[in-house]
Amino acid sequence: MTSPVPLYTLCRLCHYYGGKKVVDIDEFNIPSGSITGLSGPNGSGKTTFLKLLAFAIAPSQGEIRFNGRREYPMSARVRSRVTLMTQAPYLLKRSVLDNVVYGLKIRKDTKKLKQRAERALAAVGLDFDGFHNRAWHQLSGGEAQRVALAARLILEPQALLLDEPVASVDAESARLILKASLAARDKWGCTLIIVSHDLAWLNACSDTRLSMEKGRIFSTHEEIILPPPYQTVQTGSTVNWILPLSNGRQVCLPDKTGETALIPADKINIAREVETQFNGKNRIPVLVTRMALEPKTGRIEVDLNADAFGLTLLLSKEQAGALNLQPGKKRILVFRTRDVFWR
Repeated sequence: MTSPVPLYTLCRLCHYYGGKKVVDIDEFNIPSGSITGLSGPNGSGKTTFLKLLAFAIAPSQGEIRFNGRREYPMSARVRSRVTLMTQAPYLLKRSVLDNVVYGLKIRKDTKKLKQRAERALAAVGLDFDGFHNRAWHQLSGGEAQRVALAARLILEPQALLLDEPVASVDAESARLILKASLAARDKWGCTLIIVSHDLAWLNACSDTRLSMEKGRIFSTHEEIILPPPYQTVQTGSTVNWILPLSNGRQVCLPDKTGETALIPADKINIAREVETQFNGKNRIPVLVTRMALEPKTGRIEVDLNADAFGLTLLLSKEQAGALNLQPGKKRILVFRTRDVFWR
C-alpha cells in the first residue's frame, strides 16, 4: 500500500540540544503507507527524531517536507494528519470514552462518536461495554497504553509515530498493539514510524528496519554499527584506531575518517572456531541470543551479542544449519579491517 511519492522527505536535517548535535540526517525519505522500525541505544536521538517528524519541535537546521511541502510546527496542514504516542502517554483524568473521543471533539468532528469509539477500542482489543465507563486510574499499564493508541487511531492519521509502544506492557497487549498498527496501514494507508527496543516485536511489524547512532540513521540488516568509544593505540611510530572489548580484546579499525564505524553485513562471516592465521581479520567471540524466521524473505534473523555491541544478521536456513546456530551457542565473528568504513 506504499505510494511512489514519499510522505516525508528530510533534507540536511540537524537538531541540537545545549550545543550538542542529537540528530544529523543528510537526506532521507519515508514512503507513504510504509512501516519503518527504528532501534538504537538510549541517547541516540530516536525520541527527538520522532518529535521532529511529529512537528512538535522545529529542527535547528534543514527542512522536513510532508506530502512534498515544507512544513513547520503548528501548521494546520499537518496538525490533523500526524499524531505521536510517547512512551508514557498521558491520559486525561476522565473515562476511557472521554479519552478516546477527545481529539475528535477538539476538531469539532462529533458525528457518530460512540460508534467510532467502539471501533477504535475494538481495534486494540478492548470491549466497549466493559471499558468505556472506566476511569483512567482503573486501567492496567497495558490497557492504558491501548486506550492511548485507540485515541490516536480514531483520528485516522496519515502518519502515526509510536515511541516504545510495548516497553512496559504484557505480551497480550504487545500482540494487540501490533495487530492494530498493521490494521491502520491496511485500512487507510497509515504510515507508521515505530521506535522500540523489542527487536522481535519490531521486526514483526516493520517493512524497513533502521538503526540510529549519534543522531544518524543506518540500515539495520545492511550495515552493522561498531559503536564508540574508539581509542588509538601506538605501535612504534604507527597510530592505529581500535574498538576495545573486554578481556583485552579489540576490533582493529582503519584510519578514522568519520564519527561512526560500520561494517557491511555481507562482509561478515561466522565461524565455529578461531582460525590460526591472521590475514588482517578481526575475530570476535559472540553469543547467539535469538533466532527467528523472517516471513518476508524466509531467511533466519540471528541476534548476536559481541560484548561491546549487539548485531543482527540475516542468514539462509542452509547457512544457519551448517553453523549449527542455536540461542546460547558461542561462535566467532570474522571480518577484515579493510572492509570497515566510517560515516
